[in-house]
Amino acid sequence: MVIYGVAILAFCTLVGKYTGDLIGILIGIKSNVGGVGIAMLLLIVLAHFPRKIFHIDNISQKGVTFWSAMYIPIIVAMAAKQNAVAAMSSGAVAITAGVLAVVFSFALIPPLMRLSKRGDIKDDE
Repeated sequence: MVIYGVAILAFCTLVGKYTGDLIGILIGIKSNVGGVGIAMLLLIVLAHFPRKIFHIDNISQKGVTFWSAMYIPIIVAMAAKQNAVAAMSSGAVAITAGVLAVVFSFALIPPLMRLSKRGDIKDDE
């Protein structure tokens, strides 16, 4: 069942958030320090534990695998949103750096496509 994946994901997220906040307090920063990374590492460890420990069947293992695969894109999207909000409130330098990074990335697409040697892809013209 997918619910086991959600339960393990929620557990890892809460432990990561608590641990990240605790690390921030210990070093004197009013922020979460490494909570997402801790949660991701914990999720990897728990998702790959032997089935004997959790006593879960094959379908439940697929749910755990699904949510462990979904965790990274979700967290990246959340972090990107936070970075965009921080950039908008930080001023012109942060916004300019973000825009330049996007423009540079888009400009690299054609040269990278020319460098890739994909003889197996044919145009449908």
